Amino acid sequence: MELADMTLDDTAPTRREQIIQGAYDTLRKNGLPHLSYDSIAAETGLTRQLIRYHFSSHEDLMLEVCDLVAAVYREALISTAGQLKGPARVDAFLDFYFDLLDAKRKPRDDQVYDAMLSLATKSRPIRENLANQYRLVGQVLSHEFSVQFPDLTAQAAEELSFLFVSLMYGHWKMVASLGFSEDHRHITRQAIDRLIRSYCDMPPEPGTKRVLWAQKGL
Repeated sequence: MELADMTLDDTAPTRREQIIQGAYDTLRKNGLPHLSYDSIAAETGLTRQLIRYHFSSHEDLMLEVCDLVAAVYREALISTAGQLKGPARVDAFLDFYFDLLDAKRKPRDDQVYDAMLSLATKSRPIRENLANQYRLVGQVLSHEFSVQFPDLTAQAAEELSFLFVSLMYGHWKMVASLGFSEDHRHITRQAIDRLIRSYCDMPPEPGTKRVLWAQKGL
C-alpha cells in the first residue's frame, strides 16, 4: 500500500480499488464506448496520470473489474442462499440471478457484463476470466441440484447447471444489449423449474456422457 493510501481507517479503499470501482461505475452508467482514462478520472476525481500509473494496461484494469463483479455476486449469494438449507436454498440461488428476491436485488451490472463479453472476443485473459466465473457458478449449482434432487444423476445435474447459466446469461444480454424488458425474467425462471422437472422425470440415458464447460481454442 502506498503512503498516500494509508489512513487511520483500515477500510478506506486504496487508489487501485478506487480506480477499479470507478471503471466499473463508468461501464455501468455509460457502457464500453465511453470508457476511457478520462471518463474514469471524471468518475473518481483522480487524475488521468494517476490512473495510468496504476493501470498502464487497459486489459489489466478490465481483469480487475471482472474480479470485482465476481466478488459482488459471491458476497450477495453468501448473504442469501448461503444462509439457507433445503429447497429454499436452491430457489434463492435461482431467484437471485433472475432478480426475483425482494431482500437482495441482483446488481445492476448488465452494461458491465455486456462490455466484458465484447472485450472477451479479442482478449484471451478476459475470456478465460469470464469463462471461469460462469464455470464456477455451474459447478456450485450442479452440486446444489444433486443435493436437493438426489434422484438426479451427476450428468443430469451438470446439464441443468449449464442450461441455467445459458438461459440466465441469454436473458440479461437480451435486456442489456437489445433493451428487452426485464419482466421476461419470470418466463425464463419458470422455464428453469420445468427443465428441472423434466430431468427428474426423464434423466439422461445411462452411459450418456457429454463434456460440458469445455472451451474452443483454449
